[in-house]
Amino acid sequence: MKKTTTNPASKLICDFFGHKYEVSKKVTSHVKEYTCKCCKKQLTTNSNGNLTELTPKYKEINTILEEIYTRRMMRLKSKTLSSSIY
Repeated sequence: MKKTTTNPASKLICDFFGHKYEVSKKVTSHVKEYTCKCCKKQLTTNSNGNLTELTPKYKEINTILEEIYTRRMMRLKSKTLSSSIY
């Protein structure tokens, strides 16, 4: 995994003012990955909807969940297209 180096000043800014999270990846409609603009800290939503640190375990869970979600959406989309033809 690629290590990111953080600037000590940006860590101090995050410690003092708080993190500035932005959505870095939308896994499903209710699961997202967030990254802090300053210190590059990564978070994700867990099964309870709370934010947790993005560990390799959660990263793997999110990729599998995204694959399942996209397959399901494609299947539902093709089902509605085929039913609208008749």
